[in-house]
Amino acid sequence: MIDILKNHRTIRKYKTDSVDDQVLNDILEAGVRASTTGNMQVYSIVVTRDEAKKEQLAPCHFNQPMLKQAPVTLTFCADFNRFNLWCRQSGAEPGYDNFLSFVTAAIDALLVAQNVCVAAEAKGLGICYIGTTTYLADKIIEVLELPKGVVPITTVTLGYPDEKPEQVDRLPLEAVVHQETYKDYSSEMIKELYAEKENLSENRAFVKENGKESLAQVFTDVRYKKADNEHFSSVLLEVLKKQGFM
Repeated sequence: MIDILKNHRTIRKYKTDSVDDQVLNDILEAGVRASTTGNMQVYSIVVTRDEAKKEQLAPCHFNQPMLKQAPVTLTFCADFNRFNLWCRQSGAEPGYDNFLSFVTAAIDALLVAQNVCVAAEAKGLGICYIGTTTYLADKIIEVLELPKGVVPITTVTLGYPDEKPEQVDRLPLEAVVHQETYKDYSSEMIKELYAEKENLSENRAFVKENGKESLAQVFTDVRYKKADNEHFSSVLLEVLKKQGFM
């Protein structure tokens, strides 16, 4: 299992082979053994195999090609709808119409998503985490017909790999691990910790092709711009309000 985790690769190209129902069920059963707040399991997983439904979902993820190419797409949702229904049917009045409850359910959804990803790789499948789910959550809610109390959190494509890409870089362990208390970073430490990432040939090319002076500028000016962050933040906040979490 340690080897599987250390050898993780993001797979964006998939073979046409379908994923057997039993294989997928085994993966999902392993997934739902993930830790969950108070054993409430306040998440749901929407499985998309239908090509027409993938066509509808694709624009919600900026038409990234792996979404339609992968045989299976999984949308992991924060879900208090089911738990609220159970509470009310059992004579208990739920108090989960608030931001804290959304965060609780979002954490649950992400925990189960990671379990599913590791289980899939243990079965020889490849996965790609799609980070655009919360950007257009309102559109995904329409496509997947998610009721009040349910918000999409992340999406994972899944299938048999048709590529073996290089592993993407990671910061050294000392960049992200703090002993006992948080130790803030000096300018020199930041320079040292990001040096390897900045000097990778693919990242240097990335800077050049975007006409920037540094890799950091590619992130702030091209990939994750302030204006986009503010726009999609307002979209997500409106989703939380409409879905009953504010």
